[in-house]
Amino acid sequence: MTISSQRVTSRTGWGLIVMLATLLAFFGLGAAMLTGMLDALDRNMLLALRGPGGLGDPVGSRGIEEAVRDLTALGGTTLVAVTTVAVSLFLLAQRQGRHAVVLAGVVLLAWLTKDTAKLLFGRARPDLVPHEVFVSSASFPSGHTTMGTVLILTLAVLASRYGPSGRGRLLIYGVAVLLAGLVGFSRVYLGVHWPSDVLAGWCLGAFWAATAWVGLSVSAKSAEVR
Repeated sequence: MTISSQRVTSRTGWGLIVMLATLLAFFGLGAAMLTGMLDALDRNMLLALRGPGGLGDPVGSRGIEEAVRDLTALGGTTLVAVTTVAVSLFLLAQRQGRHAVVLAGVVLLAWLTKDTAKLLFGRARPDLVPHEVFVSSASFPSGHTTMGTVLILTLAVLASRYGPSGRGRLLIYGVAVLLAGLVGFSRVYLGVHWPSDVLAGWCLGAFWAATAWVGLSVSAKSAEVR
């Protein structure tokens, strides 16, 4: 086995571990939520983000509130769809068809699974504080967090394959994790999700991003064999 093949096998193995861990964590959170084990923690964390002006006043200035609304849009349907289509078309133009298929595939699967999970769990939105943005679906898992996480992390996986150094890859993944984290935080800050909804969204989004990682590694190994 060549050094390159060994690296691909190692990446695949780590990807499968992440897939299993995040999937188990997602269902564990779902079970804990259904039994009410997370209720007190969810309430305390949500209330901790309210300011001295009352339950309708998130901590921080008006400028911070507007910045958080901008961050939450990173996981919104419009931005995720436009970004996915644009990057997929760019990859196709660069003759990177498998990259385009993997990106579009995991984003679509993440969208389908988070909507299915919302229907199955049927959790109500937080009623402790006013909602700072419009919402219409069930609460568990956070859709914005799921979609923002899968898109941002999968883009990081793709970017890391275009030749950056070890430090460059570390920077790419660090920024991606930070952005995904901020999207999730924004949903609690704006009062539209319980913290456990966001944790579940991170897990589900990371699961599909790890799936992309494994898919790309396996396809790369198959291309080497041919």
